[in-house]
Amino acid sequence: MKPLLLCLATVLLATSGGAEPPVIFLVRHAERADAGGPAQADPSLTETGRARAAALAKELRDAGITAIYTSEFRRAQQTAAPLAKSLGVKVEVIPARDSAALLANLHTASGNVLVVGHSNTVPEIIKALGVSSPLTIAEKDYDDLFLVVPGQPPRLIHLHYR
Repeated sequence: MKPLLLCLATVLLATSGGAEPPVIFLVRHAERADAGGPAQADPSLTETGRARAAALAKELRDAGITAIYTSEFRRAQQTAAPLAKSLGVKVEVIPARDSAALLANLHTASGNVLVVGHSNTVPEIIKALGVSSPLTIAEKDYDDLFLVVPGQPPRLIHLHYR
C-alpha cells in the first residue's frame, strides 16, 4: 500500500495549485455478482466487491475528491458509495452511453474527481481525455486504478488497489 500512497501524494502535491485542472481517478466497478455465471441485467456487487469498494474508499479518502461520477448501473454506484459516504459527496449518475455529458463535467470540474465505469467505458474515457496509449481492461480485472494527470499531453498513471 505504501507505493500507492507515495505515488498519490506525489501527484496531488504536483497538482495542488488552485488553478490546476483536477486529477481524474478512474476505476472499473468492483466484482459483480453474476461474474462467471448467467448474465444479469443489473447485478449487485459480491461480498468481495463490497470489500474492494471499501478498500477504494480507504485509499482515496485523502485524495481531494470533490466529485464522483458513476454510470446508471448498480455495481458502479455500489463501488462509489463507501467513498461518497465518507466524504459527504453526492454521487452523480451519468448514463454509460453518454460520454459527452461525463466529459463536459470532467472538463469543468474543480477539485479531483473519481469516475467509476466499466471495462469498456474506462478506456474510452481515458482516450477521450487525451491519453494516446492504448488500454484494455480484462474481464477479470477489478483492481486497476487509473489517474489522468493534466498536462500537454496528459499523463496516465496506472496503479492497483486491493
